[in-house]
Amino acid sequence: MVKPFDELPGIHGIVSGYTGGELENPSYEQIKTGKTGHREAVQITFDPEVFPYQKLLDLYWPQIDPTDDGGQFIDRGSQYTTAIFYHNEKQKELAEQSLMKLEDSGKFKKPIVTEILPASVFYEAEEYHQDFYKKNPKAYKEERETSGRDTFIQQNWK
Repeated sequence: MVKPFDELPGIHGIVSGYTGGELENPSYEQIKTGKTGHREAVQITFDPEVFPYQKLLDLYWPQIDPTDDGGQFIDRGSQYTTAIFYHNEKQKELAEQSLMKLEDSGKFKKPIVTEILPASVFYEAEEYHQDFYKKNPKAYKEERETSGRDTFIQQNWK
């Protein structure tokens, strides 16, 4: 989820990490078991005057399968399920409106299951997870191609 947002005007930083669980300072090895209650997530720092929150939402939805309650593509488990984490009531309102707009569009036959949740403690992932697509371009490309994500996006969002 880093690449679509990276290097856009108004985006100051993107950090890969984990949020939502009970365990303090979890590791990827703990997260990937699906037993910690965390989700993999990205934390985006942005200038709302240049890149408004609505624009984040508009860019987020076409990166995911919002109807998959078991994970995303080949990544299975609760740690890979989709959510939008809000930091204030205005963000919550905009996120809920964007979800309703997607539901009302009729784009998907299955229900939208992406949750809108209050942001909680965010733990930065290990360094090798940061900017993975830049550090490992070949592996990133192969994972994108074999995961089914690009096919889904092409068929459902383009």
